[in-house]
Amino acid sequence: MSKHTVKTIQEMRNNNDIITMLTAYDYPTAKKINDAGIDMILVGDSCAMVVHGHPNTLTATMEMMVLHCAAVARACDRTMVVADMPFGSFQYSIEDTMKNAARFVTEAKVDAVKFEATHNHIAKTKAVVEMGIACVGHVGLHPQAVGALGGLKAQGRDVASARKVVSEALALQDAGVFAIIFEAVPTKLSDYVTRKLDIPTISIGGGPKCSGQLLVTPDVLGMYDNFTPSFAKQYANVGQVMTDAFTQYAKEVKSGAFPDDTYSYGMSDKVLESVIKEFGPVS
Repeated sequence: MSKHTVKTIQEMRNNNDIITMLTAYDYPTAKKINDAGIDMILVGDSCAMVVHGHPNTLTATMEMMVLHCAAVARACDRTMVVADMPFGSFQYSIEDTMKNAARFVTEAKVDAVKFEATHNHIAKTKAVVEMGIACVGHVGLHPQAVGALGGLKAQGRDVASARKVVSEALALQDAGVFAIIFEAVPTKLSDYVTRKLDIPTISIGGGPKCSGQLLVTPDVLGMYDNFTPSFAKQYANVGQVMTDAFTQYAKEVKSGAFPDDTYSYGMSDKVLESVIKEFGPVS
């Protein structure tokens, strides 16, 4: 199958074919996701937390994101790759925003970029779209605004924040994004907005009524336990498998069980005798 594009993602939405999306931050993981037939990958600024060990996403930089995006993009011949614009990359001028978005396309070779764009940044989103760069919007919980929000809290449960979700989604569609991610939004609200929009909506804690679903891959695999959102489902405990394997390795090395002859290279006695003859025996 050929690589997904804006057109094929829109066709999936039009045909009620649920869109699948996961995060990835490195080549091996992205290759497995691509080969599994997942439709889209988000190289999220969540890498600051799940890869680099920071307490939130605010420490993600352009250099960090371009590096991760380039590794992921090299792995994907089918899956569409979307780069997350990190905090500080689009909060200033339109010109800076355009330059940073262009870096993801020219240096990392991604297919699209994503903005946690509130009303203050709609014009910047539109400017990037008009450059010819495909853009994904993001409404609901904005992790980059964790300080202002007072924590990672669901959005849209009261009238004011519900209206904000709807108005931002409509503004993003008008700005030209081809899809919008709904994070930590009540199902009823995401269902309403999904039916109101003409473009795909992708849920990460936005319930089952969106056009697609997204999860953070380390949550799916049980590889990150510092923080797990309530909407994340663990499909395998790879983290425990890794811990068990490392524990067994250490035990075998300490006991001398590894490596044995199976995992060692041999040589003839004649070769060893020649070495000893030239350099002398061990004292």
